[in-house]
Amino acid sequence: MPRIPHGVRAGYAAGSFVTGAFGTVPGLLLLPYLTDGLAVPAAVAGLLVLAPKAWDVLFNPVAGRISDRAGVRRPFLLRGGLATAALFALLFAGPFTGAGAAVYVALVFLACATAYAFFQVPYVAMAAEITDDYDERTRLMAWRMAFLALAILLSGAGAPAVRDLVGYPGMGAAVAAVMVLGTAVVVAGTRGVPAARRVSAAASPRELLAAVRGSRPFRSLLAVFVVQAVGLGTMLAGVDYFARLVLGDRSWQPALFAGFVGPALLVMPLWQRVGRRRGKRFGLVAASLLFAVAVVGLLASPVLPVGVVLALMAVIGVGYAGMQVFPLAMLPDVITAEEERAGATRAGLFSGVWTAGETLGLALGPGVYGLVLALGGYVASTDGSAVQSSGAVTAALLGFTAVPAVLAVVALPLLREEIPR
Repeated sequence: MPRIPHGVRAGYAAGSFVTGAFGTVPGLLLLPYLTDGLAVPAAVAGLLVLAPKAWDVLFNPVAGRISDRAGVRRPFLLRGGLATAALFALLFAGPFTGAGAAVYVALVFLACATAYAFFQVPYVAMAAEITDDYDERTRLMAWRMAFLALAILLSGAGAPAVRDLVGYPGMGAAVAAVMVLGTAVVVAGTRGVPAARRVSAAASPRELLAAVRGSRPFRSLLAVFVVQAVGLGTMLAGVDYFARLVLGDRSWQPALFAGFVGPALLVMPLWQRVGRRRGKRFGLVAASLLFAVAVVGLLASPVLPVGVVLALMAVIGVGYAGMQVFPLAMLPDVITAEEERAGATRAGLFSGVWTAGETLGLALGPGVYGLVLALGGYVASTDGSAVQSSGAVTAALLGFTAVPAVLAVVALPLLREEIPR
């Protein structure tokens, strides 16, 4: 199988500026925007972050069926990416507080998540169609994850800084501009790419359920990925609270993100070599254990120097990189094996289920963190000046550390031998 040209890898990977921004900024800033800018109680705010994305659990497979039926992916990337950007800018520009803010955010976020489904699902499905080669898929995913790490670094560290300078509406517009750029590059970069396989007509919902039910490897890999996504989403939602309540200085938030994501830009070649020599399944387990051990170390953050906390975040970032690249590299292998077994092409359908699970996992994270804050007695406000109890501080710490560590490893036994290594 010919190697994928570097231009195509870079063009495809540029779509991560859309997925990275949408996956990072709402999980990072929407919860504090609601609790400390719009005076929405923590438990309610967590539900608001969860509910619109939970809708995608039902809708993402529909988006996959639609793109499968069309037989092309790029037009969906263009329309979905631009619509996502426009709605994202509106999300942080609401003119309401309190109950009105809750309704506005819920409706706009629902529309934004729906538009994003028409970008994300075809984008993921393309990976299984660009190449059939096992190692080329790992290389393609390594490029994608390197771009994703850069996108998360820019949006995760940059969005809070922009917010502090110009407020939430300006931040929303800036992130939307990044999404537009990512959309333009991925559409241009994948122009004329020959698909390794042609896409068949879409299946019915009943056939979809039967296909997923009949694929134990897909279900197992999906379960691990979703559970870990909940942990990552919980940690992401807690960065603002961890910096402000545990470290005592909100300005550490960009540094925490840089320490977390920056190493991922450097270690992708390392994880790629691990995947070639020891297998993707081994790499995922190793990355998950490394992540969990380093996160547990953050439990001592109240008494650690900030430099040590940032060093632990860097180790966490190394594990995080592997936890992202290996499941995404294994997914096309599982899809191909199942299509060969069933004699039908369903890349869009399986990718729709996958992205629905990913979206749900990342959305559950802020919901879990909001619940932990509520149990700790966190007090909401319109300017972030409310005095928090020791219980709220402890909740902020545990939600950022203990919960993600457990979720990183609890589902690993599901990685059975029938999953391609």
